[in-house]
Amino acid sequence: MVDTTPLNRAVEQFADRLRAAPQSRLQRGAAAEALALARELARRAQLVEEPGRQPREMPDAGMFAAADQVMVAGHDLALVLTSEAEVKEAVRLVEEAQQRAGV
Repeated sequence: MVDTTPLNRAVEQFADRLRAAPQSRLQRGAAAEALALARELARRAQLVEEPGRQPREMPDAGMFAAADQVMVAGHDLALVLTSEAEVKEAVRLVEEAQQRAGV
């Protein structure tokens, strides 16, 4: 079994920072960056869970839901990862998105 703790921590940290961010920061792109990350994490999880099926796109639930969407998608992906390399790649995605979001 692969240790997904680093991914779970990265996702939780990003989500916490999004929740603490002012509305103006969310509007200037942090929420959009978070949604893009959540969609990518969800896409990756779906490709593992349902190979051969076209992944569904996570809907835009609004800027105040972006943190929760990152959490859900990140934890879902953590459940299906099978290697340390996959965990490292997912952590890299989260960290890069957090940096771009500026939170």
